[in-house]
Amino acid sequence: MELILISIIASIITYFVPKGMAKMVALLGAILTLAYNSFMLQSFVADGTKKFVFDTPWFSDAVHFSVGIDGISMLMLLLTNILMVVILLGAMRKEWKRESLFYSLILFMQAALIGVFVSNDGIMFYVFWELALIPIYFLCALWSETGDYKTTTRFFIYTFMGSLAMLGSFIYLGSKGLVDGHTFAYDNLVAVKLSTTESMWVGLGIFIAFAVKIPLLPFNAWQPSTYAESPTPASQLLSGIMLKMGLYGLIRWFFPMVPETYEFWSNLIIILGVIAVIHGALIAIRQNGMKRLTAFASLSHVGLIAAGIATITIVGLQGALVQMFAHGINVVGIFLCIDIIQRRTQTRDLTQLGGIAKQAPYFAALFLILVLGTMAVPFTNGFPGEILLLKSIFGYHTILGVIAGLTVILCAVYMLRMYQKGMLGGPSGENFDFPDLQKSEWPALIILSAMVIGMGIYPQWIVELTEASSENILNMIKETVEGVS
Repeated sequence: MELILISIIASIITYFVPKGMAKMVALLGAILTLAYNSFMLQSFVADGTKKFVFDTPWFSDAVHFSVGIDGISMLMLLLTNILMVVILLGAMRKEWKRESLFYSLILFMQAALIGVFVSNDGIMFYVFWELALIPIYFLCALWSETGDYKTTTRFFIYTFMGSLAMLGSFIYLGSKGLVDGHTFAYDNLVAVKLSTTESMWVGLGIFIAFAVKIPLLPFNAWQPSTYAESPTPASQLLSGIMLKMGLYGLIRWFFPMVPETYEFWSNLIIILGVIAVIHGALIAIRQNGMKRLTAFASLSHVGLIAAGIATITIVGLQGALVQMFAHGINVVGIFLCIDIIQRRTQTRDLTQLGGIAKQAPYFAALFLILVLGTMAVPFTNGFPGEILLLKSIFGYHTILGVIAGLTVILCAVYMLRMYQKGMLGGPSGENFDFPDLQKSEWPALIILSAMVIGMGIYPQWIVELTEASSENILNMIKETVEGVS
């Protein structure tokens, strides 16, 4: 509750402060939120139960403002609040039109994201899910690099329609639950017993919302152009945090809500995820635009994460959670590096770049660390989660595991190609000049690079933080399945 309030208050204050102060007020608000989150972590016991619970009637006795934090929620909060500080540090390097509104929207989105990850009520979850769409829509539209509203409108329609489908499923579940009391409470919705037909339809509504947000094939039409045309902070929010809403939704809401048909949905999501791994990687290899390359690379990586979740195993869930955290760090860092390149050279086209490493060795070194993390090189943050995910998929089906395992090769191809063409060799353009990192650019890249290495050396803290909560979710699904059988 306090985390949401801090972000909302900071957002309001940021909007009303004089121009020039907004960036510092926003950064201070994000740091305070992270500091309070860290304070909560100190007293947090990862035993699988909800901590810091707050529950009060909201719209009515049926709908409560209900929050609670378990290990999985805590991990998502840490990811959100750490990356928000990094994103703001990166954004401060540039002057933005309507600066107060720009930073206020970022903090408002932070509040909505926090609400999604701590919600313990179906309607509350939906409300914050939709609230997160409002600031990111305006960030993408008002500060678009192209001024084309078609891309942003398509993104809004895709996500909004998917959200309505999820709302319909929640309302149906609520109507089947308790007649009196907190009808839309998470525990009540999970406890509803459905027939196979009901479970299929309810699952479809929830699945569409999460599949669009992740995104999974074939719900990804909005993604590449939106990532490419949005300002860098918006691209970072979309890829680093917002898509985690969909993955978190699969773990927390989707499979526990429809365990009666979990085998059908599990098979479907694993197949779609493995297809996305190959589809995204092959298209990424062909891209010369660095932002579009990163967008398709992200599609490939989240496809693997979704497939691991859908195996409904402790290894798959743990691998997914580790990789969700790692992916957020890496993709935010890659987009930041692309933005630095574009600001220096006025292009992000690989055919017009080259030779940057000779002129900016410090930048090249930090960029390389992020590239290696994305490639899941041993002792980087991408390695532990990818190993666990591939193990879970191999355990599910050997052939699908082999296909998914191609990500190791394909990712190396498109990431090393991007680094080689952009950073090595001789410059492709005329009058090429690329100053090394400025003072304002060091903090964000140092934080991200340190996390790539630190998490690669010691990923166990995520496993320990989320293990009990993951086992609770798996037991919840298995108990319902056994009751049906």
